Amino acid sequence: MALDTQGILAAVTIAMYVPFLLVSIKVVSKYGISRGNGWILLLIFCIIRVLGGSLLVAAEEVTPANISLYIGGYALEASGLSPLLLCTLGLLHSIFQTPDGFMRYQIHFRLLQLLGTAALALTIAGISISIEAGSNPGSDGNIMRRIGVILFAVLYIILVGICLHLWIKIRYVMKYRKELLKAITVAFPFLAVRTIYSILSTFSSSTFSITTTTQPNTGDLAKFNLFTGEWQIYLVMEMLMEYAVVIIYCVAAVVLPLDEDYKTTDSRQDEYPMNRPQ
Repeated sequence: MALDTQGILAAVTIAMYVPFLLVSIKVVSKYGISRGNGWILLLIFCIIRVLGGSLLVAAEEVTPANISLYIGGYALEASGLSPLLLCTLGLLHSIFQTPDGFMRYQIHFRLLQLLGTAALALTIAGISISIEAGSNPGSDGNIMRRIGVILFAVLYIILVGICLHLWIKIRYVMKYRKELLKAITVAFPFLAVRTIYSILSTFSSSTFSITTTTQPNTGDLAKFNLFTGEWQIYLVMEMLMEYAVVIIYCVAAVVLPLDEDYKTTDSRQDEYPMNRPQ
């Protein structure tokens, strides 16, 4: 069976992310779990994109149609923003580390991780409930999905605030952490577009229905709908924006010798007062 537009985009997604899946595995093995949960989440994001694309391609190839494959694929598609934002949060947190690896502001960043996790949980639960409710626009699932995406937007704004704070204190940031901060800053506009797309897509319809409905979506935001919207918008505002962020983070991880910052001698501690253990 020939793939439709969504199937072709899903196949392209697989091809795009398999190389970066391998790169992210290498990055995680390089930095480990304890010192870089941002890199772990980058790996998780790549896995989600490869798995989600595989489910959508399989859904179009399987006969008779298996709706569960569509549900799984689109659920992963809709929840992909969470690990990308949490990856950025983890990378920003790593910039606050001391030369001996001490993590500062752990409680603050844990609370922000909970915010992102809560947004993801609401999104997934909302999708599940919306699918069970069918075409009922007043279902709790629709409300949960919208609350979830709003929380994603709030998290993004907080990340921008953290980034601005780090730039204000840039003279106290360790050498290679400064370069990482530059990479994160370059990624923020792409993350902004991706977050906006999630908001517009979520509010484009009052339901999360994979099957065709008798009443087509004719709202102002219909072109942003994940299922029935314009694929060109989806390609630019979601796929390409995510890919740009992943490229930036992977290049930074491979090129920057971030471990060199941990080799700073005790005599240089006064050079980085912001990174002193407190």
